[in-house]
Amino acid sequence: MRDASRARAILSLAGIILSLAWSSVLALPHLSGGASALDRIEAPLADLRFLLAGPRKAPEDVVIVAIDDATVAGAGTYPLPRHILAKLIRKLSAAQPRAIAIDILFLDPGEPEADRELAEALASSPSVIAVAATFARAGPEQRASSGPFADLPVADRLTRPIATFSDATGLGLVNVATDHGGTPRHLPLVTVADGNLHFALSLVATGFGRELAWERDTVRIGQVATSLDLGASLALRFYGPQGSIHTVSGDAILNGTLGDRLKDRIVVVGATAFGNGDTLPTPFDPLLPGVEVLATGIAHLVRGDALTRSTTIRRIDVAVAMVLPVLMILLLSINRIGLVIAGLLLTGAACLNAVLFAHGLWFALALPLAAIVPPIALTFSSRIWLERALGRQFERDRNALLRFHPPLIADRLAHDTNYLATPQEQRAAVIFVDLSGFTGLSEQLGPSRTQGLLKEMHARVEAVAGAHDGSVTSFMGDGAMILFGLPDPRPDDGYRALQAALALAGALETWLDSQGLTIGLRIGAHAGPVVVSRLGGAHNQQITATGDTVNVASRLLEVAKAEGVRVVLSADLLSGLPDSLDDIRLGPVTRIGIRGREQGLDIRCIR
Repeated sequence: MRDASRARAILSLAGIILSLAWSSVLALPHLSGGASALDRIEAPLADLRFLLAGPRKAPEDVVIVAIDDATVAGAGTYPLPRHILAKLIRKLSAAQPRAIAIDILFLDPGEPEADRELAEALASSPSVIAVAATFARAGPEQRASSGPFADLPVADRLTRPIATFSDATGLGLVNVATDHGGTPRHLPLVTVADGNLHFALSLVATGFGRELAWERDTVRIGQVATSLDLGASLALRFYGPQGSIHTVSGDAILNGTLGDRLKDRIVVVGATAFGNGDTLPTPFDPLLPGVEVLATGIAHLVRGDALTRSTTIRRIDVAVAMVLPVLMILLLSINRIGLVIAGLLLTGAACLNAVLFAHGLWFALALPLAAIVPPIALTFSSRIWLERALGRQFERDRNALLRFHPPLIADRLAHDTNYLATPQEQRAAVIFVDLSGFTGLSEQLGPSRTQGLLKEMHARVEAVAGAHDGSVTSFMGDGAMILFGLPDPRPDDGYRALQAALALAGALETWLDSQGLTIGLRIGAHAGPVVVSRLGGAHNQQITATGDTVNVASRLLEVAKAEGVRVVLSADLLSGLPDSLDDIRLGPVTRIGIRGREQGLDIRCIR
C-alpha cells in the first residue's frame, strides 16, 4: 500500500509539473494579445455567454438614423445623392443633437454644387465622417507602441474622403476587428497611421466637448472611464439584435416628422437598406448593420459599459489556467469523491465565468479549458494504467496469500494488513477431522505415496470448507482444523459447520473407498467462544483460534473413536439450529466426560 501511495504521488507530481509547463506555453500569446488557435474556441464560447446573458437595454444617448429601404425609395437611388444627404444633415442639425456621425466613405467627387452644399452642411454642425484604414495582407501583422499603449495596429494606408469634405469636418476611423468567423469583437480606437482616432472616439469627444485622457487600460472622456483591451481596442458588448439601439428612418427626418427626439443625442447616420452589403454577424443577429456595430461602440464610450478585458483580467486568466488544472489533478488523486468535487469545481468555475461575463467582465474560457484537458487526460490515463498495474499486483499478492491462508482470510489481509494484530474473542464453530490408522499405513506406502494421498485428502477438505464459507486454519498431517466465524462471525456458523461435517464425511468416505483404503475417519464439531489471533514470531505467523472450545472439538475425535462413529457433534453446536433434522441419523443426546475437563459435555453421534 505504501508503494501504491508513492506511485500515485509521483504521478500527481508529474501531472502538476506538466500542467504548469503546458499552461505557461498557452499563457504567452494570451498575455501579449497575439493570435492563437484558442481564439477559434473562445469566439463561439463568447457567443454562447452572450446568449446566456440575453439582450440588454441600450443607452438612449445614441440614436441611429438609418438610410433604410424607405429612405432609398424616397430618394429614388442608392447611394443617396449628396444634395439629399446635405438636406438630411441640415434637418438633423436643426434637431440640436450633441454630434452627428456619417458612416459613409466620401472617396470620389460628385457634382460640384452638391458637394459644396454637403460640405457646408457638415461644417455648420458638430460632425465626423468616416476614414478607413487598410492593412498589409502578406506577412505578420505589424504592431507598434505609442504613448501608454503597446501592440497598436499599424495601417498600411488610410483611405480618406475627398478634401472638400475632410476640410469641412472631423474624421474618424471606422475599422472593426473581427474574429475568424467574421463576428466583430473589438473597435481599435488608435491605429498607427498619422495618429488617427477611431470614428466612435472622435465622435464622443466632439459631441461632449470633454477632455480625452488615456491610461494603459482605460480611455477617459470627462468622468466616464471605459476599459480597454490590449492595443487600445474596445471590446464590444452587444445589446441585442438589430434595432436594440433606438433607430429612426432617414425618410422620417427628411419629411420632418421626427420632432425634437434627437435633441442632446449622438446621431449616427448609416445604411441599413436591404442589399447594401454592410452587415456583420453577431451572437444575437446574423446580419447586424455595420452602423449599429459602430453605434454600439459609441454607446460604450458614452456609458462606460463595454466588456472589460484588461491586462489585469488577462493575468487572472493565466493564474486560473495554472491553478485550476493543479487543483483538478490533486482532487483526482484523492479518490472517487475527489472526482465528484473536481467535476463540481469545474462546473462552478464555468458558471462563475458566465455570470461575470453577463456583468461585463470577459474572463477567458478557452484558455483554462485548454490548460485543463491535456494534463487531466494524461493524468487520468496514467492513473488508470497505474490502478490496473496495482490491481494485477494485488491479484498476485492475493494469490500468494491464498497459498498460506483461506480465501476469506486472504481477502481480509489484502485489504487490512493489521487484521487480528490484536487478538479478539468471539463465538465460532470448530471442526476437527482426522484419518485414524494413517500413520501405520504411511509406513507401508512410503514417503511419495503418502504425500500424494495427503494432498488429495487436503484438497477435498479445503473444497468442502470453502463451499460452506469455512476456513481451514491448519493441516496437521492426516488431520485438519476448520473454523466457521472468520473473518467475521455469522449467525449461521453452527449450521454451516454441521453441513460441512456431513459433507466431509461423505466426501472422504467416497475417496477412501476409491483408493481401496480401510483406515478410519473421525470428525468432531463443537461451537462456543474462542480467541482468534495471530500466532508465531514477527516474520512467521499463522491465524488460528485457541480456547476451551477448540480443545473440546479436538477431544471429540477421541470420543468418535471410543464410540465407533464417524461424526460427533456437540449439543452446543446443534442448539439453535432448525428442528427439522430428520434426514440426519443423529443418535440420542449423551452426556460424556472430556479428558482434561471437569465439566461433562452433551453430544450426539452420527452412526
